[in-house]
Amino acid sequence: MSSLTLIPSPPHHNLSSHAHLHRYPHPPMAIIRHLNLPHLNLRHHRRRYLSVAAALRQDTSVWTQAPLSEVQPAAEELFHVSIDVSDSPDLVASHTRPGQYLQLRLPDAEKPAFLAIASSPSVSASKGQFEFLVKSVAGSTAELLCGLRRGDVVELSQVMGRGFDIGQISPPEEYPTVLIFATGSGISPIRSVIESGFSARKRSDVRLYYGARNLRRMAYQDRFKEWESSGVKVVPVFSQPDDRWEGEHGYVQAAFARAKQTYNPLSTGALLCGQKQMAEEVTSLLVANGVSMEKILKNF
Repeated sequence: MSSLTLIPSPPHHNLSSHAHLHRYPHPPMAIIRHLNLPHLNLRHHRRRYLSVAAALRQDTSVWTQAPLSEVQPAAEELFHVSIDVSDSPDLVASHTRPGQYLQLRLPDAEKPAFLAIASSPSVSASKGQFEFLVKSVAGSTAELLCGLRRGDVVELSQVMGRGFDIGQISPPEEYPTVLIFATGSGISPIRSVIESGFSARKRSDVRLYYGARNLRRMAYQDRFKEWESSGVKVVPVFSQPDDRWEGEHGYVQAAFARAKQTYNPLSTGALLCGQKQMAEEVTSLLVANGVSMEKILKNF
């Protein structure tokens, strides 16, 4: 694999814009609604019961104020965003698995943004902060967020989602091969998985196929050495590389299809996050080679 040269950070967007959002007073404090449920016959109404339970577990009527601690460029159109949640221990404690997400809202935005948490649960707990990789999309809540400054206050929902159940591909001795696929900002929850630790060193073949348009669009380059030292081989794949790039090119699924397939499908697990077509095609390749669907963990 061609060695990677870290690139300078792209020009910082004007973070002084939207300064009127700074510490807005008295946001609406929602009231938890108590549902008075009739007696349920679980045999005949199990589906209804589970849907109600899921709604209760992921209640977004409760929002927590928290200040930004960092907004910095991560790559072209991507930003590192850190939020101080040290005053909200219950919110921090609700982050239990890599791959979980939450909603973030701002007073000037119509809709909240859904953001995957990039930091591992242990780091979130020890530092009292949530870290995110945010793509700035024109006209979106994410764009407003990327234009804020340190100290500006946002509102966060409770942490949601089941995340990646690494227990499905454990113990490492039984699943020595773990294939990881990510595109664009989909690397965010994958970072959480890698830095949470899933005994990669005890596995013989852990590969991360990470797709982006080019080197300028690829976040977390400064973490690649750390990931490699933890046992994860990083395979960058560029769909529009420049002439100097000698590594993998095209799409992630094509790069994986070209690779020599020497793994045992019965002892292989996979994690996927990112573009839908990539996930579908990679899943088809894995299943065709005999990997169980139960061992293909997806996060979108």
